[in-house]
Amino acid sequence: MPRILIIDDNPATITALEVLFNRHGLETVGAETPEEGLAILDQGGVDLVVQDMNFSADTTSGDEGTELYCEIREAHPDLPIILLTAWTDVDTAVMLVRSGAADYVGKPWDDDRLLTTVRNLLDLHDLKRYKRSSESRQQRTRIKLAEDFDLAGLVFESAEMVEVVNLATRVARSDVPVLLTGPSGAGKGKLAEIIQRNSARSDRPFVQVNAGALPAELIEAELFGAEAGAYTGAGQARAGRFETADGGTLFLDEIGNLPPEGQMKLLRVLESGEFERLGSSKTRKVDVRVISATNADLRTDIEEGRFREDLFYRLNVIEIEVPPLSRRRDDILPLARHLIGEGHQLSEQAASALEQYDWPGNVRELANVIERARLMADGPVILPQHLGLKARAKASATADDDDPDTIAAALEAADGNVSQAARSLGLSRQALYRRMEKLGIGGEEA
Repeated sequence: MPRILIIDDNPATITALEVLFNRHGLETVGAETPEEGLAILDQGGVDLVVQDMNFSADTTSGDEGTELYCEIREAHPDLPIILLTAWTDVDTAVMLVRSGAADYVGKPWDDDRLLTTVRNLLDLHDLKRYKRSSESRQQRTRIKLAEDFDLAGLVFESAEMVEVVNLATRVARSDVPVLLTGPSGAGKGKLAEIIQRNSARSDRPFVQVNAGALPAELIEAELFGAEAGAYTGAGQARAGRFETADGGTLFLDEIGNLPPEGQMKLLRVLESGEFERLGSSKTRKVDVRVISATNADLRTDIEEGRFREDLFYRLNVIEIEVPPLSRRRDDILPLARHLIGEGHQLSEQAASALEQYDWPGNVRELANVIERARLMADGPVILPQHLGLKARAKASATADDDDPDTIAAALEAADGNVSQAARSLGLSRQALYRRMEKLGIGGEEA
């Protein structure tokens, strides 16, 4: 039950408030002097204070109430305080409300208004207390994760990422396939690295391949290797990424871009560890843990026949969704300050602009923005105009990345640099090139 402390030199006022609050299920305790009230507060267990503004006979200045308020606020900065005022000290009460008091109520008070104010403040106090407790638990969990695991330099503070990292470290030693889902640039690659570093294979090879960055006709050769003459330009035999990763971990990014033949071979490797190089009939066997990632909706791809359902369930023994940066805004400024490094700092206005932007390109776009700002800033302080967020907001105003205006705006914001424009749109460079070619748009290589 919430407990209210009433501090008033008039016993009749304390009694009247006790009757009112007790009748509505609120516990009360009274104090007739500031000293007595402060002593009760020191004992703890008080959720709200109702205090008078004057405690000496013939005193109407409100100075005593102001002094009491300041002492309570210094010792209990989050405790809601309601001021009981006479007409002579209303101005003082208003001043105290502006400085942090919860509210003021004139004498004589209106019971309904006072009860409504008290209940609202108690609800708000409970909410703040729960949030502080939750943030404290979250902070403890984050510190414990950093102490117990190798987090590969990941910068995060949000509750969403604490949960994601906690799950990643829990499944790291299980040696089962993990599927990382979420938008491009959100940090799936960093999560894969964390899983590998904390796995039983941490001292073995960690091989990464981006299926979205390879032409479809070369993906199989890249993954499984090829014999000399297996395709045009294959002058000599070469091992694929599975052979290179033998005994370790293979991270397959943009797994949704794998062509049907490659999907079938990947399923076989996951089931038996066996495969053949392109152009060879010799069966090879490897022991590889696969971590895969995608920004595509593989369930929709399955329904539309673009991805094998049996492969999906092989890859998806454990699925970890990495949320977009827009859903973990507590990470924006810590990431930005980490990326800025020494020699520069964010102005208050620039920090606010970063927090308000939607970040369609996620962490990758944030890194690009900070890199640009460091180059554009005339001195150590980064201002909003150095960030170039207005142009980026225009570029991402529509979610249709096949729209020529969207792509043109992204290229303009990136000064024609295709790699930077691709990052801001959440695409791979190759994917953006394909769209540019289809739409007849030119740009500069990065």
